[in-house]
Order: sequence, then C-alpha cells, then structure tokens
Amino acid sequence: MKTASFLFPKDKVAFIKSTSSMKEAMEQLEQHYYTALPIVDEGGKYVGTLSEGDLLWTLKNKPGVSFENMDEIPVSSIKKHIRNECVSIDAFMEDMLAKAADQNFVPVVDDKQIFLGIIRRKDIIAYYMNNITD
Repeated sequence: MKTASFLFPKDKVAFIKSTSSMKEAMEQLEQHYYTALPIVDEGGKYVGTLSEGDLLWTLKNKPGVSFENMDEIPVSSIKKHIRNECVSIDAFMEDMLAKAADQNFVPVVDDKQIFLGIIRRKDIIAYYMNNITD
C-alpha cells in the first residue's frame, strides 16, 4: 500500500522554516506538545528535523545562548542530533517499519523534495497490526 493513503498533510502538521528562530521553534514544540518538528527551507523543501534535545544541547553548549536571546539564534545554526529520513509520496508502507523504529514520524516529500506532510509512527504501527497474518 502506498504511503499517500496515510499522509498527515502539511497543512495539519506543525513545522518550522529554516529561517525561524530558536524561540519560534520552542514555542511550536510547546504549543503542539511535540518532541520534534520538520524543518523546511524557503522553497518548501524538507531539510531536516529539530528536536527538543537539539534546543537543550544548544542552550547548554553554545556560549552566549540563553532564554533571553533565543529569538536571535536561527534554527539553521543549531546542530541536529537526529536525522529523520524522508520518503517519497510513492513509497510503500511495507518500507516504513524500520524507519518507525527510529523516528516518531517519517517526513514525506514529492519528487522535487517539497515537504508534503508526515506519516506518524502510530499510523505505521496500526497498519502493521492490522495486516499481521499468522
């Protein structure tokens, strides 16, 4: 089965632009109760994932960064500690299980790498639970 059937579309997913600030990212994570957000560039292409841990490590390890100046730190300058692999909209659900083991969500892109949305881990697990045969 194609992943398109399970797509949680971009217009329903919280994501951030690569030009967003660290403060904006933290506010998005807090508002949506997410632990990670897809990052898209100005052209709408998926460029990575930002996690809560990335923000915490930046606060801890980057000299001069504090809660007071997070609005001056661009997301693009934050070291990412996780790498969520994206898949094509034409990918098959049968290929998602390994990704779901390591990622809360799988970003979905078109053939030009434009971010279309995500496949949530819970939807991948539900698919496999419904299709397990003895």
